[in-house]
Amino acid sequence: MKAVRAKRRMAEAPAPGRPEPAPAPVLVRPATEAKPQATDLLVWYDRHRRDLPWRARPGDTADPYRVWLSEIMLQQTTIAAVRPYFAAFLQRFPTLEALAAAPSEAVMSAWAGLGYYSRARNLHACAQAVVAQHGGRFPDTEEGLRSLPGIGAYTAAAIAAIAFERPAAAVDGNVERVVSRLFRVDEPIPAAKPAIRALTQDLVPTDRPGDFAQGLMDLGSTICTPKRPACALCPWMRPCRARQAGLQESYPLKAPKREGLLRRGAAFVAVKPDGAILLRTRLPKGLLGGMAEVPTSEWRGDYDVAKAILDAPFEARWRRATGIVRHVFTHFPLELTVLVGRAEAEEAPPEGMRWTARADLSAEPLPKVMKKVLSLALGEVHQDRPKPRRAKRATGA
Repeated sequence: MKAVRAKRRMAEAPAPGRPEPAPAPVLVRPATEAKPQATDLLVWYDRHRRDLPWRARPGDTADPYRVWLSEIMLQQTTIAAVRPYFAAFLQRFPTLEALAAAPSEAVMSAWAGLGYYSRARNLHACAQAVVAQHGGRFPDTEEGLRSLPGIGAYTAAAIAAIAFERPAAAVDGNVERVVSRLFRVDEPIPAAKPAIRALTQDLVPTDRPGDFAQGLMDLGSTICTPKRPACALCPWMRPCRARQAGLQESYPLKAPKREGLLRRGAAFVAVKPDGAILLRTRLPKGLLGGMAEVPTSEWRGDYDVAKAILDAPFEARWRRATGIVRHVFTHFPLELTVLVGRAEAEEAPPEGMRWTARADLSAEPLPKVMKKVLSLALGEVHQDRPKPRRAKRATGA
């Protein structure tokens, strides 16, 4: 047997002087690429779902009013910021009908501090539209929901999925981040939004689309975070293409952001002897529409603070407060010079303005920038109050 094997080796050996034959190529077949499955996310969600005040518990039916209200409040805002507002808002307006019947001033006052005040105006208008046109019941389709004031593509999809179990793709910033990493979308946002939405729609299951939408939101908020994502805990770790390339923190790609130009202006805080403050209401549309404010000048990049007195609401001894109020809006930063003036007790408010007692300021729909103005001005007014004189001790004769 050994002789046979030796002869075989001699026969297979190359002749002297001939090159060694190349080894036969080894065909390596690529492993089948893992694909993200909705079931993996749902299993993860069932274990790690967050307990949120607007979220229905497992087995319970979602309340469309709570879902809608939370989605509007959560736009451009964090969950931590929304929690107390959501509870207070529900206590004040427990039903859609109660919100629709409320005065606009009450709605704006309840919203004060959440920012992006056009949302509050649209919220009120939407409640009135649902009551007047749909008998107090929200439409249960994306198309029907989008016909309502203040409801865009994302909000319509979120409500349709969560409240009505429609297989809709609710794509917010968290979902954009998850999906852009999952499929390694190499087009920057916002141009990539349609592609990301289409990829998300392909993932939405027909069974439990509401839980899937909320699971995807939770995944982006708690695991697939903007920095240092916890990939080892992610149910889609294996199919994530950005993670495979070690580039998870590089996605989503974003187009360069254009910063708005700085604007300046003057704010006038007029105070009566009894402490009342002069306020007015901004126009219903536009920036801070329908909110309360102290009288101000125009907000312009070329505003001349030295001439601010020309924009005062009435003649008085206006004194410039120490410091500047700085506030950043979505499209531009703002710097306000604050001027404080004492008004006579009988001073009538200029047309379109009103005197508001100090104790009633909390009920006014004051945006954050105006609260900053009043904080600066009233602090100085308090410091300027004359100190009470001590009574002289009587001396004996």
